Formats: sequence, structure tokens, C-alpha cells
Amino acid sequence: MEQLLRLLENNARLSENDLGAMLDKTPAEIHEMMELAKAKGYIRGYKTLVNWEKLGSQKVQAVIELCVTPKKSHGFDDIALTIAAFDEVESVLLMSGGYDLQLIIGGRSFHEVALFVAKRLSPLDDVRSTATHFVLRTYKKDGEMFLEEDPDERECTVL
Repeated sequence: MEQLLRLLENNARLSENDLGAMLDKTPAEIHEMMELAKAKGYIRGYKTLVNWEKLGSQKVQAVIELCVTPKKSHGFDDIALTIAAFDEVESVLLMSGGYDLQLIIGGRSFHEVALFVAKRLSPLDDVRSTATHFVLRTYKKDGEMFLEEDPDERECTVL
């Protein structure tokens, strides 16, 4: 099962025939394994990694650091699930270190993301503080390089 999941994680477009040939199994066996993986929650969905910047889309992303107050009986789960329910939120991660939750937020503009933080996120009772960092450029995401052109060679004068 783990080999199948690794192959799908790298290329979700592989057919059951291709996967079967790679794993020495029949397409029917692969289909059964995939259905089991979905039922057990191992496979959470299939995504395409899109370079929106190259397309010229006006998509903005921000990484937000949150300090929150955990609940005695549920820890960070309640506030994390509340935040995860917002449409603007792409990811919620529990972190170790200087803050508790890391969010990835998407929007159409810097202003839209800033308003989300100010009007919907910050007012939540368990949110103690936020720090917003806007993504300016993506060089690599989910193991894939995004920058295809040569980096800008800026002149540097050495004294």
C-alpha cells in the first residue's frame, strides 16, 4: 500500500494499468487498493499543482502565525477546526516553537487577506496574536521547482 501511495503522491494521473505494471499487480487489484486507501482516509484528494504567477493570476497567499489559547479538554483542536472551516484558509498546522498555529490563506488581493485577518480571524476569542507574512514569490512548492528562468544576475561590487 505504501508504494502505491508514494507513486500517487508524485503523480496522481497515473492510470490503474500503469500503477499495476509498476507494482506487479492487476488493474483490478490496484483499484481495490485505491478504494481501500480512500475508505481508510489515506487518500484525502487529488490536486494539480498550478503556477498561478506564471499564468498571470492575481492570487495572493499569506502565511499567518497565530498564538492561541488552548482549551483544557480539547487542546488546540477546537480553535484549529474553527479556523479551518473558513473558506479563505488553505492549511492549518499545529507548530512547535514561537507560535501555535500556522495558516496558509488565499485571496485575490493583499487587502482582502488583511481584512480577513483583521475582521474574521483576530476577533476570535481564543486568538491572542497574529503575524501575517505575504508570499511574494514561490520558488519551490510540494517538491516541484516553480522558477524556470535563470535568476536575475544583479551586479555586486566587491570592495
